[in-house]
Amino acid sequence: MKIKVGVLGATGAVGQRFAQLLADHPYFDLAVVAASDRSAGKRYREATKWILTEPMPDHLGEMIVQEMSTDLACELVFSALPTESARDWESRFAAAGYGVFSNASAHRMDDDVPLLIPEVNPDHLDLLAHQQARRGWERGFVVTNPNCTSIPMTMALAPLQPRFGIEAVVATSMQALSGAGYPGVPSLDAIDNVIPFVAESEEIKMNNEPNKMLGLCRGQKIEAAGINISAHCNRVPVSDGHLVTVSVRFKHKASVGDILEAWQSWEPLPQQLNLPSAPQPPLVIRMEDNRPQPRLDRDAGKGMATSIGRLRPCSVMDVRFVALAHNTIRGAAGGSVLNAELMYVQGMLDVFTEQKTEVQLPA
Repeated sequence: MKIKVGVLGATGAVGQRFAQLLADHPYFDLAVVAASDRSAGKRYREATKWILTEPMPDHLGEMIVQEMSTDLACELVFSALPTESARDWESRFAAAGYGVFSNASAHRMDDDVPLLIPEVNPDHLDLLAHQQARRGWERGFVVTNPNCTSIPMTMALAPLQPRFGIEAVVATSMQALSGAGYPGVPSLDAIDNVIPFVAESEEIKMNNEPNKMLGLCRGQKIEAAGINISAHCNRVPVSDGHLVTVSVRFKHKASVGDILEAWQSWEPLPQQLNLPSAPQPPLVIRMEDNRPQPRLDRDAGKGMATSIGRLRPCSVMDVRFVALAHNTIRGAAGGSVLNAELMYVQGMLDVFTEQKTEVQLPA
């Protein structure tokens, strides 16, 4: 049985991606698109300046945009709200009994909120029972996905941390223009240029978020991984796809061959469950000297895979490599949809349906 869902902030760039991914989903029925007062009451196609390369589905275009309220005709909401308004609205929706899947940074580092990459830390969903008890939410909850630049780096590090232990990471991002939203960076700033600054908080997110995601869930809190991370973020004149160069120091010796084997043999839970949005494989290893590249590799796994290349020894750390992910699909809406798919298959959303989900989980 499909669960009725809504998109908050549905007319913006990430909101459009949410709507496109949910318009014909096997688990979820897109019942509501909600946005600001100036868009409410209009047909979605009239309220939206559609910027995706994929055409807007006809039935989506005919939907009437709803005003933001905690009385929407759906059970789950996917939040593409800006951070300033997300903290208040997302808590209000959860308190009103909605399941909230958020792309915003407002709640990511809250102690009782899962910061989730399903391949990396599915067990962090165990925090939700504590979250609901602590906040007095009967069935509502908030689950977040990480910053779009944290994702490719963390996906690459996740198979390595349990085997070799990670002591330190130095990372430099080259972030696409679409990460700034629409219309984004002014053309005269972007053309023929690299901007060595993204936002005051961007490097803080890259330093902190992987430590939470790679940490251990200890009942009511996450014990951070304790990795020393130094990140520098840059905006580059590329439309989509965030590229990160990564140098790593391990606690235990690991050869280039050991690392390749760890990546290639990684089969995390979403891939075992064959979730609709889970890329097969989750990591695409490129052996060419000049890959991955945003234009050639950002759509790997329908935009959900992380492409990794240029693995080699590092004279300062132990190894270095390049990782790439599509920032508006895997790094935003697609990552949040995958979070919801995992909870659906694990029966964690059964409270929102009349029919129990029966899926055989891997041993």
